[in-house]
Amino acid sequence: MAQAQRRRITLERTYRTTPKEVWELWTTADGIEAWWGPDGFEVKVRRLDLRPGGELDYTMTAIAPDQIEFLKQAGMKLSTEHRVTFVEVSSQRRLAYTMMADFIPGVEPYEVSTVVEFEPAPGGVKLMVTFDAMHDDRWTQLATMGWESQLARLAKLLET
Repeated sequence: MAQAQRRRITLERTYRTTPKEVWELWTTADGIEAWWGPDGFEVKVRRLDLRPGGELDYTMTAIAPDQIEFLKQAGMKLSTEHRVTFVEVSSQRRLAYTMMADFIPGVEPYEVSTVVEFEPAPGGVKLMVTFDAMHDDRWTQLATMGWESQLARLAKLLET
């Protein structure tokens, strides 16, 4: 699937905090484990090498009954291993990475690109997450819902 032909989705959120605090939650193992993944999942970072060409390896596991049931019905594993490869790392401004969508039954693995931009905003930081659409509308909707859930988890963490 050629990336140039895929549409991109952008989600924007503004958080009442500093770019540094949001950046650290995106770029440290403790930060990532605190919020990464949709509601009902937990993440364990195995390795993090934050530099262009570096990688983030993590395991995502369903822990809530609804997510466990969804994955079972879809014929998917409850835990999946993921590898993110960083393309751009510009401290507190921009983070770009790719990862393989290799967990979808019956679909050949393909690469998904994501760009995260951090901009100062009145009273906080504006975060823009732009990611490739998935292979079909249903999976694009699921990916978007997953990102919306993740960003809500990030907001809750920043409120504490």
